[in-house]
Amino acid sequence: MEYIRAFIIGGLFCIIGQVLIDFTKLTPARILVAYVVSGVILGLSGLYEPLVEYAGAGATVPLTGFGYNLFDGVRKAVGSDGFLGIFTGGFSAAAGGISAAMIFGLMATFIHLGLKKLKTQ
Repeated sequence: MEYIRAFIIGGLFCIIGQVLIDFTKLTPARILVAYVVSGVILGLSGLYEPLVEYAGAGATVPLTGFGYNLFDGVRKAVGSDGFLGIFTGGFSAAAGGISAAMIFGLMATFIHLGLKKLKTQ
């Protein structure tokens, strides 16, 4: 049941994004920013935490989850480090995901270049 809830909630985020692309003049970049900011606002209002508990990865993987992760990191850092946490919390909370994305992107590039080189030989 956990997978079904994650699929449904994650799918709803995708449907909303597709509707915004199809029926508005918003660019994908603006939609991306809107999703991240929405995650921050929903986290700040306390509405995103119950969604994360209900949907799991269906709520944490989409871009709204990234915004929520930034908010949660800043909230925790401000609680422990005070004012300085405003500047450091988002970076420390998102560092693992950003690092993984960079490493996997680099690996995919090397694999692509290697396959391309094999193809030309």
